[in-house]
Amino acid sequence: AVTAKADNKTLRSFVDGSYQQILVAHEGRPLVLVIWSLTCSSCLKEMSSLNEWRKKTPDVEMILLSTDDISEQAEVLNILQKHELDGLENWIFADDNAQKLRFQIDPRWYGEMPRIYFFNAKHERTGISGVLSEQEYRDRISSL
Repeated sequence: AVTAKADNKTLRSFVDGSYQQILVAHEGRPLVLVIWSLTCSSCLKEMSSLNEWRKKTPDVEMILLSTDDISEQAEVLNILQKHELDGLENWIFADDNAQKLRFQIDPRWYGEMPRIYFFNAKHERTGISGVLSEQEYRDRISSL
């Protein structure tokens, strides 16, 4: 469900089952899932890099998922627009049970951010917590 719009840019509600929905929608294609939050200073610093990486690797789909509460959607959209990431597929947690949503993404992920998942075309994934250098990002993308 679309929960917020700004200049035709949308922020989708991430609820129970959304993770599987994302995987099915992008089946057979490499994918990068970036999980971030307004309260994560490293995430916010990385936004400009994400935009640069996206421009350099347009053949790899990048999806952003904010773990912030749905009530903060306006601020989330502002950050995405500021960094020219609002044209991507963007999601925001929209379930009171954030722990359940994190578990559906990855039972071994405990909420540390930023968190990036790299999926190859078979959707075998690698999850990395923390800020990546451009070289690390390029290496991961080239191995997809």
